[in-house]
Amino acid sequence: MVKYALIGYGKVAQLHARALQEAKDCILVAVYGRDFEKAKLFAEKWGIQAFASISQMVDEAKIDAVIITTPHPLHKIHALLALQAGAHVLVEKPMALTVADCQEMITVAKQYNRELGVISQRRWYPACQRIHKAIEEGKLGIPMLGQVTMLGWRDQSYYESDPWRGKWETEGGGVLINQAPHQLDLLHWYLGPVKEVFSYWDNINHPYIEVEDTAVATVRFASGAMASILVSNSQKPGIYAKVHIHGSSAYSAGVQTDGGAMFIAGRSGVLEPPFNDLWTIEGEQQNLEPWKQADTEFFKTIDATWYFFKLQQEDFANAILSGKTCSSPGEEGMETVKLIEGMYLSGKSKQPVRY
Repeated sequence: MVKYALIGYGKVAQLHARALQEAKDCILVAVYGRDFEKAKLFAEKWGIQAFASISQMVDEAKIDAVIITTPHPLHKIHALLALQAGAHVLVEKPMALTVADCQEMITVAKQYNRELGVISQRRWYPACQRIHKAIEEGKLGIPMLGQVTMLGWRDQSYYESDPWRGKWETEGGGVLINQAPHQLDLLHWYLGPVKEVFSYWDNINHPYIEVEDTAVATVRFASGAMASILVSNSQKPGIYAKVHIHGSSAYSAGVQTDGGAMFIAGRSGVLEPPFNDLWTIEGEQQNLEPWKQADTEFFKTIDATWYFFKLQQEDFANAILSGKTCSSPGEEGMETVKLIEGMYLSGKSKQPVRY
């Protein structure tokens, strides 16, 4: 049994706490929060202990692993404190604000012989796994082209729901660092390490926030693959998020990860099940409709707001118990941050950013 603690007590922490109630070989025993009174309220709700010190929590509650759910600029410092205290660390997306911060986290995890993973629960969607399996089996040939399109909406009440939202200092950015990491994670999961990024970004229709609500980019990967990215929080009420991959075999595969108004932790549910919306692999084209029906029926049997967190928590626990590497390690979380950081830096300099 892996004893988990949460660092943070906000909306996403509530979902992780719920998932841990169901996760195999996992038990939630503690929470840390900067506001100890709020941490105590969270602890009372879930029947766990509250702590005002990460090192004290790891030591006294004999914590095996922590899940970090605090605002993005705090991810690195909280991860380092937990690693140095002896805990394995599973951190919410994005892993950190910069590639240098990610590298420091990876280095410290290796120094203390601890597992470091990054939340990427959409990798466990059946439709997303089908694409990865097809790539592994060579059905696309060499994956050479990728497309990410995310057209969503966030209103003023969303940005006012937490004081840290919409500000460079406390959120670290806008659509790129908060909403887009899920799709960006899938993109490099399919296409590999990031080599070069060129981007533009802007704020189209959210004058009450400091950060960007829209970004476009062109990416080159170490494999030679190319991709285009368009992500935005400026389409009311929110349309869809899609990731499409095209291979050297001339076949393509794609997934709509989100449909309708986008999921907002603590405020909405998952309105539409993810499904494969593109599949041209010879002899398999007819599978699209049966897969969509199966995925739709499956989603009726689960609560998608936390179910896939459960699968990743179990995967991380298994890595700890078996000594294997988790399915979404820090090195891959850093690839997502390469895309995010690269887009921010390129948008400022109007020059490509190379890694």
